[in-house]
Formats: sequence, structure tokens, C-alpha cells
Amino acid sequence: MSIRAAELLDWYDREHRDLPWRHPEAGAWKILVSEYMLQQTPVARVLPIWLEWVARWPTPSATAAASAADVLRAWGKLGYPRRAKRLHECARVIADDYGDVVPDDVEALLTLPGVGSYTARAIACFAYQQSVPVVDTNVRRVVARAVDGLADAGPPSTTRDLAAVAVLLPDDSTAPRFSAALMELGAIVCAARSPKCGLCPLSHCAWRAAGYPPATTPPKRGQAYAGTDRQVRGRLLDVLRGSQKPVTRAQLDIVWLTDTAQRDRALDSLLVDGLVEQTADGRFALAGEGDG
Repeated sequence: MSIRAAELLDWYDREHRDLPWRHPEAGAWKILVSEYMLQQTPVARVLPIWLEWVARWPTPSATAAASAADVLRAWGKLGYPRRAKRLHECARVIADDYGDVVPDDVEALLTLPGVGSYTARAIACFAYQQSVPVVDTNVRRVVARAVDGLADAGPPSTTRDLAAVAVLLPDDSTAPRFSAALMELGAIVCAARSPKCGLCPLSHCAWRAAGYPPATTPPKRGQAYAGTDRQVRGRLLDVLRGSQKPVTRAQLDIVWLTDTAQRDRALDSLLVDGLVEQTADGRFALAGEGDG
């Protein structure tokens, strides 16, 4: 059983969220920025930071010209700050090698820093209206339920997942909109834990028809944050983002007294990742700001 494009597209036209990176005038660069920010991060957290970012740096060259420290500050509390570093590197490559224009070819996109299989196809599809399968967690879940009758999609397989979605795409100009609709359905209706099946626009869902059989594997537990190295890294970065000049080790040490070994490990990892640098006099600063 396939997914009826007309049903899904009619629903999407009525119910989709009005997100600014979906507007036709957004353009490829702003869409690319949104895709970096949305990785593992909810829309509500991304939206205000994305709006500020694209207003300040509307092109790859504008972003490339910014300092690494400014980029890390603008990233704020989105988490996983290595994404900000990769986005900055990506902007430089696009500005230098592609004439400030985001490439439209999936293979070229895959060579950009921080761009993987999903992001490359999302940009080709949503920015350039190409008929390419776009597969994220939401899409995998919708296909597993509606087509395969399974409660969840199981372990990902890029080759298998792309093939499963490719056969669903309409063979006309509606394919990019269908991809967006499939993703939206998984995000707001066919949710992982509490699917709103009464609101589903699909007249046939194999999972519903089978009586909602449970998953054969236990659900994945959400990633913990409190007490993790990620939290400690975030606390350290908060101090550095809040200072316009390098700070002392003592200023960093006081943010995490619970486990000093963990704090030291977190700081070392920030240095290794190139997000933080140490000045000649032993103080610490955001990358690119150590001479301040």
C-alpha cells in the first residue's frame, strides 16, 4: 500500500505550520541555516535564533566574514555548538568556491562541512524544488506505520530508507511539496509517543488497519542532559559567551564544582573541538577571540 499524494497534499495545504524558512523568498542559504539549526533541536527553540541570524548574516559571505566567536555567541543555547562551527566553515566554502551561491547538486552539497545525506537532499528539495527523497526520523516513522504496518521504523539504513521514500514520490512537480508534507505529518500528527490518529488525513494506514501492533523493540530512551558532559560544556560556554574578553580558569572552575574531573574533561573537549582557545597568558576565550 502506498500513500495517496492527493490526501496528504490537501491536508498539508490546510494544516502546515507557517515557518519562515518555508516561504518562497527564503532562498537556499536561509534554508540551509535552518537545516543546521533544526538538527536535534525543536522548531520553537530554533525560530527566534534563526530570525536573528539571517537578519544579521543574510548570505554565506556575510557569515564567513563574521568571527568564530560571534558565530558561537549568535548560536546561543541551541546546543551541539559544533554545528555552529560547521555552519561557519560551510559559509566560507560556499563564499570562496561557489560564488556565494549554495550549490543545487546533492553530490556537491555532500562535500560541504556539516552536510550529510539528509541535509543535502533537504536543500536540493526545499530550496531548489528537486524531486529527491528526503528522509528524517519523522518520515521514517510515517512510512513504517502507513506503508509497512509497523509501530516504529527500526534501525536506519540510508540506502533502504531512501529507496522506500523514492517510490512514494509523485512523478510531477508536487514531489517537493509531498516531501515537506510527509515530514510535517510525522512531526505534528504521526508522533512517536502520542500519535493523533484521529487527525490523520490518510484514508489507509497499514498500522491502523492491523490494530496498532506494538513495537517489537523497547522505545529508545530520550537522551539525558542534566549532569552530563554536554551540560558542563554548555555552562562553560555560557561564561565565555557572556564575556567580551578572555576569562581566567578560576572564572570557569566555579560553574561546575560537583565533579572537577568532569569539568576539566568538558573544557578539554571544547579546546579539542576548536570552540574554545587558550591565550598566551593562560586565559580562555571563544575561538577566534583569544587576541581580544
